[in-house]
Amino acid sequence: MIELDLKSEGVRGVNSRLHSLPKNTNQRHWLLKNPQGQHAIACGLDGPFTVEIAGHVGFYCGGMNKEAEIIIHGHAGVGVAENMMSGLVRVTGNASESAGATGNGGLLVIEGDASSRCGISMKGIDIVVGGSVGHMSAFMAQRGNLVVCGDAGEALGDSIYEARLYVKGRAENLGADCIEKEMRAEHREELEKLLERAKIKAKVKDFRRYGSARQLYNFNIDHADAY
Repeated sequence: MIELDLKSEGVRGVNSRLHSLPKNTNQRHWLLKNPQGQHAIACGLDGPFTVEIAGHVGFYCGGMNKEAEIIIHGHAGVGVAENMMSGLVRVTGNASESAGATGNGGLLVIEGDASSRCGISMKGIDIVVGGSVGHMSAFMAQRGNLVVCGDAGEALGDSIYEARLYVKGRAENLGADCIEKEMRAEHREELEKLLERAKIKAKVKDFRRYGSARQLYNFNIDHADAY
């Protein structure tokens, strides 16, 4: 494991070092010390590396991640794993607003709670939250899966497209065009695999599935008050 000190080298210096790595490098395991809540740590990584961050991070940590495995040993600020393409981002603590926003692929695991708008406009990412999520989570979610092992706040899945939402606890209320759906065998199998990948223990039978009623795809004057 190679250690870098964010306090002395700064975010730009550390990110530049990681960006310069060739994909066939033998230097595959990195430890970033003293993050001190700084923003944009380990953004734009493009290779099969493992990056561990020893402490809390600020905004957009792990954004635009591709192939890398990023482990945050602490809490994360706004937009962790924003626009993620592939790989894994794991937060051992809690995450602030807009976790996994616009994510196209990969897996984001938040072992604690996530704040509002978790998974906003997700486009293929899988997000597993060990605790609860705040209001407007999965707003305009297009593809992918959001798994919530706790409760979901107000307006879950508002204006959702084709993403699948699995909630173990209570959903305070559902947003426009989001409804509860049947939990079929293929959904139980999918959920079991997601929990296994996330290394989070929960019983599949305790979850409910939510998704789109498909009433907002095209404007309909009879449904104008729902827009």
